[in-house]
Amino acid sequence: MAAAIPKPPSLAGKVAIVTGASRGIGEAIAFDLASRGASVMITYTSASSEAKVENLIARIGSLKNGSSAASVKADLALPSSPQQIVDATLSAFATETIHILVNNAGIADNKPMVDMNAGDFDSTLLLNLRAPFFLTQGVRKHFPSTGGGRVINISSVAARGGFPNGSVYGASKAGLEALTRSWASEFGPAGHTVNAVSPGATQSDMLDQLDKAFVDSLRKSTPMENRLGTGQDIADIVSWLASEESRWVTGQTIAAAGGCIESIVIVVSSIAGEIFVIRDCSCKFI
Repeated sequence: MAAAIPKPPSLAGKVAIVTGASRGIGEAIAFDLASRGASVMITYTSASSEAKVENLIARIGSLKNGSSAASVKADLALPSSPQQIVDATLSAFATETIHILVNNAGIADNKPMVDMNAGDFDSTLLLNLRAPFFLTQGVRKHFPSTGGGRVINISSVAARGGFPNGSVYGASKAGLEALTRSWASEFGPAGHTVNAVSPGATQSDMLDQLDKAFVDSLRKSTPMENRLGTGQDIADIVSWLASEESRWVTGQTIAAAGGCIESIVIVVSSIAGEIFVIRDCSCKFI
């Protein structure tokens, strides 16, 4: 196997936090940020993830490109966790500045609407919406005074897809996209950007929880190579949004789904007035 080509140090000297980075998309994002020179704080929740986190930190250490990594065990369901994560980051990297926050941690409770209870509802919105809100609030205080701070929220095609058994999860991600737009307006005057990345069907533990026939239908309907996404597919986009090159992009939700559109979108042509319905990656005239 050929050796991996070193990535340009576009994030050298930057300090980043990636929540839920022990596995899946979060792990890929944390490693990619470090591969571009960033020092990365990895957050995780359960003791069962400790070995994976230690392995990730060792992998980052082997890059020998000036990057570094540390970890903090924090349950984002607790109100004290955002400050705990911020304090751990400042201490680990001996800094008062945090440049990049990736709100990646999340849960999906895939149940029919009639089977959801108040606890299910609250736990999903707590982790997927409240936790990013207050962690971003804490990190914002430590963004560079000269601008250049980056918030990247990991959303989902479920925010707009209208998938069965995913109403609360979809609502939580739609809310995260709304926060993205509002924060972009608030943070923009100081020179900081806020964007969201909306993965489609991407190989992960969360995807493994879904019905296999449904996942296979998503794979087949994805125009780009008829495959599922990978963590690296998402990480490359996140790293670009974290870089200086993305400075003129803010308040956006970038679909990272290989061209797959699962929601119904009405498009009105400004030229001829045609109306189309786009569903399942196909375009039909009506």
